[in-house]
Amino acid sequence: MILGNYWWLFIPGLLLGLYAQFKLMAVYGKYVKVGLQSGVSGAQAAREILDQAGLSNVPVEEIGGHLTDHYDPMKKALFLSSENYQGKSIAAVGVAAHEAGHALQHQAAYAPLNWRMMMVPITNFASYAWMGILLLGMILGGGLFYKFIWVAIGIFAVITLFQLITLPVEFDASRRAKEQLFRLGLVHSDEGVAVAKVLNAAALTYVAALVTAVLQLIRLLMLARSRD
Repeated sequence: MILGNYWWLFIPGLLLGLYAQFKLMAVYGKYVKVGLQSGVSGAQAAREILDQAGLSNVPVEEIGGHLTDHYDPMKKALFLSSENYQGKSIAAVGVAAHEAGHALQHQAAYAPLNWRMMMVPITNFASYAWMGILLLGMILGGGLFYKFIWVAIGIFAVITLFQLITLPVEFDASRRAKEQLFRLGLVHSDEGVAVAKVLNAAALTYVAALVTAVLQLIRLLMLARSRD
């Protein structure tokens, strides 16, 4: 089948993705058991960072699930999974501070965050549309397939761009998180390496997502060019 061509391009992204998830689970699993010397919880750390930045109007709320932590720029609210909301570990506070970092980005009108926010609706649509267009081309077959695949490529390029923009957003949020944790005395200097490991492991998952998207885009381009 035509989609079976260039299957090997899946391998690097798959391996990196699996490694990133394994690394995150291993590092998070290790440091979620290590308490902070300051004794603050993830919720308290996030609240302190937000309040010190003049964002007392941004709520910190508890949600279910595992590592479902996120900052919602539309609701202007920070959501932490129960483990990180209540937890007083290095991992919990690191994750909570990272999400607070996104709120600081929003406050500062950080350009990449604004770009990502603008792209969310179209990226959500593109995530489903590109495959639908490709499948439609396969059903119609013949020369129409290769016309439809170029449409799918254009749509998938949006997803790839979104993943590219996500990288600086996530790395910058981690930078802000570490800066505030030390500045406010929530993390001591000898805990810095452990916090960095947690944040770096989380960031690797976004790197893996970008690599996977780029390789998929290359695969689609090679499929299209092979019949030009």
